[in-house]
This record gives sequence, structure tokens and C-alpha cells, in this order.
Amino acid sequence: MHHDSCIYTPLSNLIMGLRLFNTLTRSVEEFVPLDPEGRRVGMYCCGPTVYDFGHIGNFRTFVFADLVRRTLEFCGYAVTHVMNITDVEDKIIRRIRQTGIPLAEYTGRYLAAFLEDSKTLNILPPHHMPRATEHIAEMQDIIRRLIERGYAYQAPDGSVYFSIDRYIAAGARYGRLLNLKLEPHPEHLRVEADEYAKESVADFALWKARVPEDGDVFWPSPWGEGRPGWHIECSAMSVKYLGPAFDLHLGGEDLIFPHHENEIAQSEGADLQTEGRPFVRYWLHGAHLLVDGRKMSKSLGNFFTLRDILERGFAGREIRYQLLSGHYREPLNFTLDGLSAARSALARIDECIDKLQNIAGGAHAQPDRSILDKFTAALEDDLNIAAAWAVVFDWVREQNRQLAANQATPASAASALATWEQMDRVLGVGRLSANSVPPEVMALVEARQEARKNKNFARADALRNELKNRGWLIEDTPKGPRVKRIPAQA
Repeated sequence: MHHDSCIYTPLSNLIMGLRLFNTLTRSVEEFVPLDPEGRRVGMYCCGPTVYDFGHIGNFRTFVFADLVRRTLEFCGYAVTHVMNITDVEDKIIRRIRQTGIPLAEYTGRYLAAFLEDSKTLNILPPHHMPRATEHIAEMQDIIRRLIERGYAYQAPDGSVYFSIDRYIAAGARYGRLLNLKLEPHPEHLRVEADEYAKESVADFALWKARVPEDGDVFWPSPWGEGRPGWHIECSAMSVKYLGPAFDLHLGGEDLIFPHHENEIAQSEGADLQTEGRPFVRYWLHGAHLLVDGRKMSKSLGNFFTLRDILERGFAGREIRYQLLSGHYREPLNFTLDGLSAARSALARIDECIDKLQNIAGGAHAQPDRSILDKFTAALEDDLNIAAAWAVVFDWVREQNRQLAANQATPASAASALATWEQMDRVLGVGRLSANSVPPEVMALVEARQEARKNKNFARADALRNELKNRGWLIEDTPKGPRVKRIPAQA
């Protein structure tokens, strides 16, 4: 059966079911999974290249993917979420050449950091997280098929390239995601043969022949020692875990061309799909992140890893809130003021939830369907997150009005808590609790306790100030120190 709407049956017939903007058709379409029963959904997201710490631009994409995943699950779909790890690529090879650290050790370090950062942002872990280096055989299988079908060739330098000209000449369309209209043998793509090893400038590498700079990074293949091109990695891993045709492929808008376009060409060129199905039914792309209104760059001094922001005293949930504050297809302007606003907004929710918990006691109740219908309708409208937050804050205002008028009962408070719990299944900001205190803050609290025990009060005061600078207030209680967020200045 096909889901007409999300998990809560709508009270009105205005809710049309989940609608998403498909880059392939450049329009908002109703989401209908390939699964004949309309329940299972396959979703692939281009993951990180593990050569450095993830910056907040990367994490905007991963938080967007998390919103898609959580919304689908909220709508009752059984999602299989696959995200690859690019652990062999030009940048990585350059870094290991500079550092002398072996490939697996180098990428392992940054993969561990990425997973830790994802946890800090409460991003649900994918069901499969394949690494490129563990899927070389699958990549070689697709390359072999492309050569057999006449869409790929080995160049004089030993590398294997995908021929866009041959693909178009066979009647296929290249340039679907950007709506490029290319003819076979387009003149602007032709070059003097002696300038390049490949037939045409636009052709892309499926297999790169080993060169001295690669050092130990190479694998045997039917075409000689070498390593895979970047584009083939995603085709091989998505197809292995989701099958040759699947529902959703996500990534940042910078990947539309050439990466995702090349994925379509090589996956469909290898003729892996049956019944004329496309490789991917819906392509979703998240817009860029700006910092202080400008593109992030080290030269502008506005380049931040997630860790840089955490070191300034902001919590993962505050960063997540700001990354979820704008529509995924609009550029998002990330600012420190925005993070302070996120802190205030979350404090309003936390305060309301605290009061509701005090009144609810142990009572349990059903969530408020009318609120959830509005929240669902916002999400179903191409993930309109601003409208979803508006539902949340209207609801907070109404709860606060009832609390102030002493109208809340244990039953109504329990119903309100159940409502928030459902909305937070999608938003994933959780609530401030002892567990939300970052480990580095807890380490400072423990160091201060140690200093007090040793009567080193100057050090204890210095640590208290350090906590204050990071936005945390410490209260000494008979049960030991308690730490809480300093409320942001409104």
C-alpha cells in the first residue's frame, strides 16, 4: 500500500503526502517509493572524504540527509540509509605523501573524528557505511561491463576512461541533472589528441593508472596497477547495498555536476537496471552554507570545522538547530549571532519541557493530533523546516500561556510531552540534560573539583572562569557540582 501521508492520519484532506524537489525533473513531485508495497525506501548519501576534520559546510549536507531520513521514518517508511566513505582520492594521497602515515591509519583517524562529530550533531548513523577501499572488486566489475558495452576504453597512459561521446552516440542522454543538451562529438569538447591521453576532455577516469606519486596506494586490475576514479566509487557502493535502481540519492549541490551526472552515466551505461528503471528515482540536493554572508574559505578567515565551533563553547544541539533553521534548497548563512539565537530558542523549549515534566509527574497520554498534523503538513511540503519550527514555537507559546494561567493538568502536560517527543523524532535537538554536557566541559568540572579538594582555590576559580567563557555556569550543591548553560542574552 502507498502512504498517502505521514504516520498520523490527517484530520483534513489538505495533506497530500510527502512531496520533494527532484533535481532530475526540476520540480516538486509526490514521493512514491519503488517498493510495490510502498513501504521500503533505499536512500544513498555521498559521504565524507576522510582527509581532514569535517567543516560546517559538510555538516549542513549531513544534517539535511538526517532530516530526510528522520522525516521518512516519521512518515512510517522503512528506510535503508547508505553513506559511503571516500578513503582513497587525490587529496588523501597527497596528504599521506606529505605525512608518511599509511593510508588506512591516516583515513582511520579522520573517519573516527567524523563519526564523533556526527554523534555530537545527533545524526542517525547510516545502516551501511561502505568504504571505497573495501569495494575495489565491485568497481572493477562495473568498469569491465562498461568496456564490454563500448562505453569505456583504455587510454595510452593505461588509465580507463568513460567516453561521453560514445554514450551519447548510443542514444543515451548525458547532462540530465543540469539539463545540458550535448550532441555526439560536441566540437567544444574535442581537443588535439596529443594534448591528452583521453579521447575527449570531458571523458572521466574510471580507473587511474599507477604513477610514482601514488606510492603504496594501488591495486591490481585487468588494466594494470592503479586505483579507482572518484565517480565509480559511489556507483559501485550504492548498487551493492541498495540494488541497481533505488529511490533517493542525496548530496550537496556542488556534486550535481559532474559527480552525480557521471554516476548516472556509468550506472545506466553498465545496464545494471531492469525494466527500463532509472538508476535513481529522486535526486535531492542541499544548497551551500555561507559564513557571515560569504563563501567559506581559509583566506577570508571564515572557515570553521565543527570542532572550532564547539571550542567556542557552543553545543552540538545549538549547531544542529542553526543548520536546520533554513530550507535545504536555500543557501544558509551561518553566524555566531545565529548560534546565540539557537541557544535562546532551545532554552525556551527546554524551560517549557521542564515545567511540563514537573506537572506531568508519571502520567502518560496521547500526543496532540492537531499539532502533529500541522507539523507533518510542513514537512510533507518539500521539508519546509521553517514552517515546522513555527508549529513548534506556536505550541511552546500556547503551553506557556496555559502554564502561566495554571490550566495545565498532569494529563494535558503528559500529552504535551508526548507531542514534543514525536516532533523531536524529526528535529533531533533532544533536551538539555546531564548527558548533553560536552565531555570537555565535564573534564573542566572534574578538574575544578580536584583543585578544590586540594585547596587550590586560585586554580578552581580559573577553571570556573574558563567554564563561564565557554557558556557554562557551575553551581555547588550538597550533591556535588551542577553545571548548566548560561542563558543567552536576548
